[in-house]
Amino acid sequence: MSARPQPNSRAGRGFHALIARGTVRLAAACVVFGASASGAAIDGARPVDPPPAMALRAAKILTCAADGEGQVLDHNWVLVRDGKIEGFLDARTDEPGPEYARVDLGDRWLMPGMVDLHSHVGGSFDINGAVYQANPGLRVWTSVVPGNRTMRVGLASGVTTVLFIPGSATTVGGQGVLIKTGFDGWERTLVRQPGSLKVAQADNPKRWGYGMERSMLNWQIRDVMRRGAAYGERWEAYERGEGEQPPIDIQFEIFRPLVAGEAQISTHTQVAQVVAASVRIMVEEFGLPMFIDHGTMDGFRVADYVIEQGVPAILGPRNFSSQVKGRGIDHDGKIEGVAANYQASGHPQIGFNTDAPVIPQEELSLQAGIAVRFGFEDDALQTVRGLTIVPAITAGIDDRVGSLEIGKDADIVALSGHPGDPRTAVDRVWLEGELVYEASAGRRLF
Repeated sequence: MSARPQPNSRAGRGFHALIARGTVRLAAACVVFGASASGAAIDGARPVDPPPAMALRAAKILTCAADGEGQVLDHNWVLVRDGKIEGFLDARTDEPGPEYARVDLGDRWLMPGMVDLHSHVGGSFDINGAVYQANPGLRVWTSVVPGNRTMRVGLASGVTTVLFIPGSATTVGGQGVLIKTGFDGWERTLVRQPGSLKVAQADNPKRWGYGMERSMLNWQIRDVMRRGAAYGERWEAYERGEGEQPPIDIQFEIFRPLVAGEAQISTHTQVAQVVAASVRIMVEEFGLPMFIDHGTMDGFRVADYVIEQGVPAILGPRNFSSQVKGRGIDHDGKIEGVAANYQASGHPQIGFNTDAPVIPQEELSLQAGIAVRFGFEDDALQTVRGLTIVPAITAGIDDRVGSLEIGKDADIVALSGHPGDPRTAVDRVWLEGELVYEASAGRRLF
């Protein structure tokens, strides 16, 4: 197999044509497993401990650097030491030292592990999340099952970090947790706790109990945010030496990192009116950090307001809008790309999610492909960045994951081409420098 053209070249954008022919869903199984129907085992004995120093050589490396510089490196070595990215060498002129275990990947590409900020497959999910209308004190980390099989199948497609969150049955569902997908123990699995505060808008929580309409939902969310923000601010004042120590309220402890900007509100929000209400309440009124999550349907119609308030848009699992006249929306029923419309409005932070298992965890990369099919431009690796560094920055974990940069976790995916192309297959995955998946070894997850 020959190396493909650089993604931001004219030839490198040729994969758009394939996506446009409507083959995305059929190709989904091939992205991860190729001929997975053969029944080859996907579980096996973990290989020997990884070497302390390793050098990976590939035809093309997509660094997805946060500042956008040097996003594509041709024919380079990636140097890894003790699970971290140590540096890069031009393979055409330089060789790594003898202390490095060398892995020559030929014409393969390398990219950072993908990050999904809307996933429900991190654990047993027996969390009773729909008892009350609002549950800000509920914590899903108690139900995490490290390295569970569903997450590890996602790992085989290159998804290395997920935000495991409560469902959307209530307005304020509880606290999510950021975890790695392929480790067995809790200590190595955990990235950050709390990962987020989950808020859900519109139709799902309307079904709770006696049924609620949007005015009731907004009142409930505003009330929780008002009380929570006041609680967090009282603690901030105490920590500055101003006033007495407040009594601990377990329901509102999440607001201490929220007010400090150390966690975010992940908001399941869709149609334009609901997106606007979410941003107005949480960001404009209370100054809390929030990102759009599960951003489907036509929320892009208030993109200018979303951009003005600095709210990232993490989109999926339906990256097109076909709303017809009704539901408070008046337009001609045309099909529009959700990501494409946010992009056309100038939104600088667009990423993708699955809502796994609604869309299987292993199909995260296809969300980017579908976005391209419906008009999302990919002339500067926007799709790859939307799978990696954009969600990492959004969640505040870009100091560890989301790009191949010196000092970050060596979460690395080797694949046959552009990750948004449904023809592309994942060959190997390393998690913090440890080989955790290899297609050529019977498609084994180690």
